[in-house]
Amino acid sequence: MAIKLYVGGLPYSVNNQELSDYFSNEGKVSSAMVIMDKMTGRSKGFGFVEFENDEEGRNAIKNLDGKDFGGRKLVVNEARPQEDRRPSNGGNRNFGGNNRNRY
Repeated sequence: MAIKLYVGGLPYSVNNQELSDYFSNEGKVSSAMVIMDKMTGRSKGFGFVEFENDEEGRNAIKNLDGKDFGGRKLVVNEARPQEDRRPSNGGNRNFGGNNRNRY
């Protein structure tokens, strides 16, 4: 069974390969991805690492959470499923239409 970890506090210069290499000391990494901002193309300072083995992933949490990586303190924990992102206005997408005459 694979375990996926959230990794926060990444240096903004880190790429996928460097993230994978850093975590590979803890076990067999099946994937590592730094999340990038779509508008700027820059790192958002967090990413995800997936281990093939749950035990290795849990050891990575114990061993790397709070460690310094490139001058920043890592936050490492088990990733949670992505939350449903609904529009903040409750789904009512009125973009400037004429609503003045509604009572």
